[in-house]
Amino acid sequence: MSYKIGCIPGDGIGPEVVREARKVLDAVGKKYGHEFIYTEIDMGGCSIDKYGEPLTDEAIEKAKASDAVLMGSIGGNTSTSPWYKLPPEKRPEAGLLKIRKSLGLFANLRPSYLYEELKDACPLRAEVADAGFDMLIMRELTGGLYFGERYTKEIDGVMTAVDTLSYNENEIRRIAVKAFEIAGKRRKKVISIDKANVLDSSRLWRKVVNEVAGDYPDIELEHMLVDNAAMQLVKNPAPFDVVLTENMFGDILSDEAAEISGSIGMLSSASLNETKFGLYEPSGGSAPDIAGKNIANPIATILSAAMMLRFTFDLDKEADAIENAVREVLKAGIRTGDIMSDGCRKVSTSEMGDEIAGRV
Repeated sequence: MSYKIGCIPGDGIGPEVVREARKVLDAVGKKYGHEFIYTEIDMGGCSIDKYGEPLTDEAIEKAKASDAVLMGSIGGNTSTSPWYKLPPEKRPEAGLLKIRKSLGLFANLRPSYLYEELKDACPLRAEVADAGFDMLIMRELTGGLYFGERYTKEIDGVMTAVDTLSYNENEIRRIAVKAFEIAGKRRKKVISIDKANVLDSSRLWRKVVNEVAGDYPDIELEHMLVDNAAMQLVKNPAPFDVVLTENMFGDILSDEAAEISGSIGMLSSASLNETKFGLYEPSGGSAPDIAGKNIANPIATILSAAMMLRFTFDLDKEADAIENAVREVLKAGIRTGDIMSDGCRKVSTSEMGDEIAGRV
């Protein structure tokens, strides 16, 4: 069977890690009789260089014509890149916000799992790491502070900046339903993160989540304030299962969860709309300091491709094959530099892709 995949290599290490994910997907296709047809899409800094904007209307149409989109990473060095001398709406990350809104990608899924073989790379205390953790952060992606009204202007002689955090009950309800549905396939627990002791938006969030929970009596629901959640993630992450939260809180907490897994280069990500369409990308950034050196960890992007097979194409067996290949590589002591430990063999980006593809 044929599947159309839009590929956004992006900036920095993006082209390198996307190349390895495609290599692994092609190995899957060869083994299981599928054809993956790739269409390259410009977005981010590379699009600015070509077209003067981070995401063109033509690029959006190419994405919409695909069955799913696989993305590398977007952006560059915010201190030195000329992209960051442009107005905010012309910078690379503006393309991310635009594509999420244009494709209706309201649900961001970021799994965080501590592999047994990477416990030495986990920055937490040994007794905490030994307990392990396996969580999925469900982040609302198209509302909240990042999409609210904003302005900077002089008021009474003082420069003032305003960003508006806004949610309506429908936006909250649809992401909550996704969280409870996925929790039903995991350990049947949702921890909803908010700041209901301070924010009106969080008080509405908590009210709607409670209403949705009534439709899922077999799922345990716990509410947690965001500051406590940030502390518990590094103190005792094992109890977390599905973590449901709004846009900005999810942005911060998902990076924290990624780091305690041993390396942000290990964490995949899926952004879904109300159909099976999704955009799949690694949780890490563009890492411009190591771009082009063939040393980046491609595993997050490869695991994102596995999520694409599972959530958009319903190819669970094929997704399992990729995830098992990653585990086998780690068990064999094969590492990129970011997860390297004593007694292991250090490999390049392309070599890691070869090792995983060869084990599919």
